[in-house]
Amino acid sequence: MRHIISILLQNEAGALTRATSLFSSRGYNIESLSVAATQDPELSRLTMVTNGSDAVIDQIIKQLFKLVDVVNIADMTLDEHIERELLLMKVRLHEGVNVADIISAAGATVLDASEENFTIELTGTGVQIDDFMRTLGVRSEILAVVRSGAMAIARGTTVLKSGV
Repeated sequence: MRHIISILLQNEAGALTRATSLFSSRGYNIESLSVAATQDPELSRLTMVTNGSDAVIDQIIKQLFKLVDVVNIADMTLDEHIERELLLMKVRLHEGVNVADIISAAGATVLDASEENFTIELTGTGVQIDDFMRTLGVRSEILAVVRSGAMAIARGTTVLKSGV
């Protein structure tokens, strides 16, 4: 099963390595990883996407809580959440092709346009981004793709914060 794990950890050298090594040491691949400081400069929020059984992920989370750097953890996929990913994509259009309707329908933005190529930005779910890339890929040559990986936040009043 796919899991989006959100971890608040102390913003210190080596904290990211210690947290991610628990996954790799158990043979689990991290599909995506996003980390940045929060409103508190001493804390970072790490969002990780991986696949594994609920039991194995639960065991890894218990091990993560034992790390000194880890402040709080939530498996976002266990509750209602909002998930988004950022795509930056550079494409070269096929001769005579107009993709304005595709870009507009997806809610994408053209960041840079030249005679030879376009750089496009899109924020959406992983499925929306995959669909957009597939649709645009038929009408253009995809030159470069940069994806942020999934980020997630709980719906409603639930907040992942320090001081459980």
